[in-house]
Amino acid sequence: MKFVGQLLGSHRSRYPAMEIADIYKLLHQAALGPAHLVQAGDARATLRAELAACGQGPDEPLADVISPDGRLARVHLRTFAARGLDPDRLADAFVQTAQDYPGSPDKLAKFCGCLGDLADAGGIPFARADVEAYMSARGAEGWPAVHHSQAYRAAYAPAYRVVDLERLPEVAAEGLRP
Repeated sequence: MKFVGQLLGSHRSRYPAMEIADIYKLLHQAALGPAHLVQAGDARATLRAELAACGQGPDEPLADVISPDGRLARVHLRTFAARGLDPDRLADAFVQTAQDYPGSPDKLAKFCGCLGDLADAGGIPFARADVEAYMSARGAEGWPAVHHSQAYRAAYAPAYRVVDLERLPEVAAEGLRP
């Protein structure tokens, strides 16, 4: 799948410490949206606390589009805060996305299904057997959400929210990387 190759290529260039779990997490978000069930008040408080504690991290764009239809994006909190954007709007967009985004387990299965070929072609630095075993296990578990790998967290201190950009036009208007 061309989209998966392009998405992983752009993320691997910025995050070379990505492990198989981080690839799966990205594809999970691209197919299913955010894997959180939260209320607006909780989302606002959690986001404000995370923004206050963000600290240093890699240089990131405001957002990375992660779905083939261009609707879903990872909105990076450090960049969001540096631009002085409204955290309550982001929290609300996150909650609305979690509640309303029409996620597709079938789409996730297709995304994950092309990873063996991508590994064989050198598009990701993992052995086909390892990638297929990991994805097969997640499929057998019903495609659960996972955390970033320890290596990814240590290297990049990820801080973002997955949102439907239709819910956050001020971010979409900034111009995004495909």
